[in-house]
Amino acid sequence: MPLTDLTLLELAAKLASGETTSVEATRACLARIAQVDGKVKAFLRLDEHGALAAAEASDARRKKGNPLGPLDGVPVAVKDIFLTEGVETTCASRVLEGFVPPYDATTVRLLKEAGTPILGKLNQDEFAMGSSNESSAYGPCHNPWDLTRTPGGSSGGSAAALAAREVFGTLGTDTGGSIRQPAALTNTVGLKPTYGRVSRYGVIAYASSLDAPGPMARTVGDVAALLQVLARHDPRDSTSAPADVPDYLADLEHGVAGLKLGVPREYFVEGMDPEVEASVREALKAYERLGATLVDVSLPHTKYALATYYLLAPAEASSNLARYDGVRYGLRARDAKGLKDMYGLTRDQGFGPEVKRRIMLGTYALSAGYYDAYYLKAQKVRTLIRDDFAKAFTQVDALVTPTSPVPAFKLGEKVNDPLSMYLMDVCTLPCNLAGLPGLSLPCGFTKAGLPIGLQLMGRPFDEAKLLRIARAFEREHDYVRRPAPI
Repeated sequence: MPLTDLTLLELAAKLASGETTSVEATRACLARIAQVDGKVKAFLRLDEHGALAAAEASDARRKKGNPLGPLDGVPVAVKDIFLTEGVETTCASRVLEGFVPPYDATTVRLLKEAGTPILGKLNQDEFAMGSSNESSAYGPCHNPWDLTRTPGGSSGGSAAALAAREVFGTLGTDTGGSIRQPAALTNTVGLKPTYGRVSRYGVIAYASSLDAPGPMARTVGDVAALLQVLARHDPRDSTSAPADVPDYLADLEHGVAGLKLGVPREYFVEGMDPEVEASVREALKAYERLGATLVDVSLPHTKYALATYYLLAPAEASSNLARYDGVRYGLRARDAKGLKDMYGLTRDQGFGPEVKRRIMLGTYALSAGYYDAYYLKAQKVRTLIRDDFAKAFTQVDALVTPTSPVPAFKLGEKVNDPLSMYLMDVCTLPCNLAGLPGLSLPCGFTKAGLPIGLQLMGRPFDEAKLLRIARAFEREHDYVRRPAPI
């Protein structure tokens, strides 16, 4: 078996036993990237020198007998939204071309302290705005299961790199489903942690009250191991929660016997692909066979979630993206006739159509005369959505739903229909509005061989239970072992 076919924890075990080295694993990843990434386009830039140096340092520590963390020497990669000291970070936007951060995001620093070689920066929707990776200024990423289709977004590169066996683990961000939806479309596992569980310091902001960095990998155990590294209170992030961090691997195999799993009726939406619904229904039956009790629940304000999200997220984006003006970093328009002209030309040349659309929507919602009618009302509805979840969790341990209403769609299919594209997040974004943890794992394939994802949502800071529930299903199915036909 090639090294790149191993899971993250399997590689960690082989490194610990001396069966292989970090340099060998890193070179295997680089060789695989050279072999397939010309077709997949998951990477925006490689840091071959930095990754190999980190791998050599890991092997040297191991040779000296130094105490090592469980992921020391395991190669990973990160979405281009994470600041990486000395490595260009663009957020897949022309407006940040040439920007080389002087420091690491907290998540990146934690990975480096854990000894993981970081292979490079992964493709994404520009400023994480999108559901298909097609708004990237550097071209779309392709789904390894069908290169004519999207891997999802905005963390499409993070998911595609895993599905193509280019890397063992990745970081993504989830503002309205941008970890879970691409995981569902690529037969991988993605976890959106509770808001505040993982630091946002050094993560380029899209919508600050919704953004959640999180781990992606090929198995539930791999995601748990990555979360163990990332879940830390960070005093540099004012929204970082000083919550206790459990051992995420300790209860992973405890099963679901005796647990109550809620099935929200509002999540089986009109227009859902029948094969997706059938797979999710079969997964629910599997949980019953494993000893869980299914409970019908209602989240009545879910029908307002999409509209609420697309008022709040663009409003926050309008504020956050005001800093890209050509003065401090990134692109600066060369042919401007004055300061005001430079602002306008820089933003016109630097931002793509989707980013401009969301800035305009957000600016409108925040403008005088509309703030109370749109933004303030959306915040009130957000509270009602959060209350719905709180009420449901008095009855059940977790909620089980589809992740995406459809499997991976064709590249270009929805580019000119923004509303249709926004509907791709209909099952995932309520979780962000409520600040809850959510996880997507594989639960089957369509007749055409496209992956289908199952979503779990839990109480705040109860990621351990979500991982346990996900592992119970994964243990009975071999979907994660099925390689993409690339």
